[in-house]
Amino acid sequence: MNQLKVFAPATVANVACGFDVLGLALDYPGDEALVTKTNKNDIVITACHNAENLPLAADKNVAGVAVKALLDKLGSDQGFEIELTKGVKPGSGIGSSAASSAAAVVAVNELLGTPFTKKELVKFAMEGERCATGVAHADNVAPSICGGFTLVRSYEPLDIIKIDSPKELWATVIHPQLEVKTRDARRVLKGGIDLSKAITQWGNVGGLVAGLYSEDYDLIGRSLVDVVIEPIRSILIPGYEKVKRATIEAGALGCSISGSGPSIFGLSKGEETANKVKAAMGDVYTQYGVDFEIHVSQVNSEGAKVIG
Repeated sequence: MNQLKVFAPATVANVACGFDVLGLALDYPGDEALVTKTNKNDIVITACHNAENLPLAADKNVAGVAVKALLDKLGSDQGFEIELTKGVKPGSGIGSSAASSAAAVVAVNELLGTPFTKKELVKFAMEGERCATGVAHADNVAPSICGGFTLVRSYEPLDIIKIDSPKELWATVIHPQLEVKTRDARRVLKGGIDLSKAITQWGNVGGLVAGLYSEDYDLIGRSLVDVVIEPIRSILIPGYEKVKRATIEAGALGCSISGSGPSIFGLSKGEETANKVKAAMGDVYTQYGVDFEIHVSQVNSEGAKVIG
């Protein structure tokens, strides 16, 4: 096998209270990586469809950086050509760089005979995140590769825990056509937090994880509260408070910023409520005169997969 194509899904990172440690995978949209073995000893990005402004140089493209990290670990000089098709818009807040990194490393791993498990591949995809944002965080790449909810229990050493999603849990994500770069969204964050806020945040992370395992939807909703990051980043997203209010009034369990924004997500019990949330979110940005895209999805349990 010298060529294959992998799809890696978009993701919601942080999931309100879990900054840099929690994430979930969506069914769609996603990025595709068509990867081909070559006789050359280098990595070549041949195209990046639907996002022509992204760099093609392998040392500046997240997919190229992630694949190089994998090959360096193996001590391999195998060459590859990578053709990317972007389904996740850069700066959308639903894991654009993560989807490209994830698709590329999963494809290369398959072509090399799967020397690494999916969880082991997260480490390499994180280098793509370092290239994009300056920080090698895993809250997007882990769910994009592994599927489901993922918890980063530790970064040193890296310890990823996959959490199966309750069957009736649905996500609604609105992407107003604004761009918030993750690197910029990190710059507005403070270097420290008040102890009382930290205690509240820890409790919410524990509550959310417990709610997922026990399929306690009320507990999930009570735990989707971010007292650390959301108050700062929400200022960067016009209409955020109105969208959040409308989302809760439509029946969502909770609502917060997806990743660094500007996308906003709501979690709901059942598809019917998720679609009510979709209508409520859309009404707000229609009134603002801002174009948007909305995705309604169950939590994707599979993650990145070979599609051709």
